[in-house]
Amino acid sequence: MFPKETTWNISFAGCGFLGVYHIGVASCLREHAPFLVANATHIYGASAGALTATALVTGACLGEAGANIIEVSKEARKRFLGPLHPSFNMVKTIRSCLLKSLPADCHGCASGRLGISLTRVSDGENVIITHFNSKEELIQANVCSTFIPVYCGLIPPSFQGVRYVDGGISDNLPLYELKNTITVSPFSGESDICPQDSSTNIHELRVTNTSIQFNLRNLYRLSKALFPPEPLVLREMCKQGYRDGLRFLRRNGLLNRPNPLLALPPSQPPAPEDADAEEGAVAMERTGGKDHPPPPREDHILEHLPSRLNEALLEACMEPTDLLTTLSNTLPVRLATAMMVPYTLPLESAVSFTIR
Repeated sequence: MFPKETTWNISFAGCGFLGVYHIGVASCLREHAPFLVANATHIYGASAGALTATALVTGACLGEAGANIIEVSKEARKRFLGPLHPSFNMVKTIRSCLLKSLPADCHGCASGRLGISLTRVSDGENVIITHFNSKEELIQANVCSTFIPVYCGLIPPSFQGVRYVDGGISDNLPLYELKNTITVSPFSGESDICPQDSSTNIHELRVTNTSIQFNLRNLYRLSKALFPPEPLVLREMCKQGYRDGLRFLRRNGLLNRPNPLLALPPSQPPAPEDADAEEGAVAMERTGGKDHPPPPREDHILEHLPSRLNEALLEACMEPTDLLTTLSNTLPVRLATAMMVPYTLPLESAVSFTIR
């Protein structure tokens, strides 16, 4: 699909907290087809997709990026109104995560290759930022691309003196129209890498260049984009992205291509012959003794997440077990907290607005 003489791009759609799906896809591409990432002309992203694109271009740890998404979702879920609670500062949280995870020379790696979709406040036009003079500029571009008006605050952030908001408002999937762009979206539809739902509905919703098939699963995903589900659900979404990435590589004949950039020893010793024979017997029993072709490589070897990413997600999903957390989760305390919301919410709103 990608001869040496051709060029290609990768584009990640904006999707809120479902950005953990992009982490799974990016991890799959980095592990099994690093030439797709290393030789891509540009890697684009809008909103949450810009965060994954930034991590992929700069070589940041994807396990840490996935864990950050889950940690942020846990912080949001602690509050009565979730991410809309005045005490939850999305901009500050994103900035602190990027400061911690991005390397010092990230702007040098990103300039010319990374494209971040922004929406200019003055005229609503889409702008793709591809050059960054410092790490702070790269972080600020990501902050602008993820800033949803009202949801994240009232005053839009600025980049190089111009105010921008969420890039997904004007172009949620940059350069999707080019045939050589690999499009990634957590919503089932016509993107190159996306979930494959079993729905027979042929109707499609196109939101700022993002193809979304009209079915119940996508409605559920849309509802969880801004109001995150439980951490374990996000972890499953990451695994789904990893599997969908494998399916794309296999469908295009890229999975088994020799890869000189990834000359790593196997993490586990090969299974003994007895185990292989036993698995074969079980498979023959399930298929009624019929002769079938061997399962795809991804089904029995590559299905699991890389160990570093899996461990980071598992650690992020763990809930603290201290006494204070246990007491705060009891029904009487939760009821008392809910009853106090009409009195505490105006005060917290005033304090939050003053600080921001």
